[in-house]
Amino acid sequence: MKLTLSLLLVSPVLLCVSVALANGQNAANDNKPNDDKRKDNKGAEIYAELAKAPEKARKRVNPLESDPEAVAAGRLLFEDHCAECHGDKAEGGKKGPNLRAPEVQNATPGALFWLLTNGVVRKGMPVWSKLPEPQRWQLVRYLKSLRVAQPVPAEAASKP
Repeated sequence: MKLTLSLLLVSPVLLCVSVALANGQNAANDNKPNDDKRKDNKGAEIYAELAKAPEKARKRVNPLESDPEAVAAGRLLFEDHCAECHGDKAEGGKKGPNLRAPEVQNATPGALFWLLTNGVVRKGMPVWSKLPEPQRWQLVRYLKSLRVAQPVPAEAASKP
């Protein structure tokens, strides 16, 4: 009987403590950034990785730069290997950042090739060194083709 009475007295206290802890946890979660901010932060971290490319890698020139078929081949590789994380249009997805961002588009082809080759495994970017080198260059060529054209000012467009 005393055991039952003790349990009845302790149960409300445990319930109150549980509710208080749950409320504290919810308040902590409210202060966390939303999904978009987390994705932006992850993207910023990945973009920062481009700056870590060694100078020798950054200076590499894409040997397929003038290959007219490289963009189409790179697009197919992107669809097979990259779109799952970066989205079908390379505008970012649940796992990967926007590849149309200025940080990517302004990176040298060599820096992009270096990042593809080495990945950023701790951030979720796989190593693609098993892809043959020409295919990695095709991917770089495709990524660089995504550069958004700058709008032409109205007065320049109207001049003959």
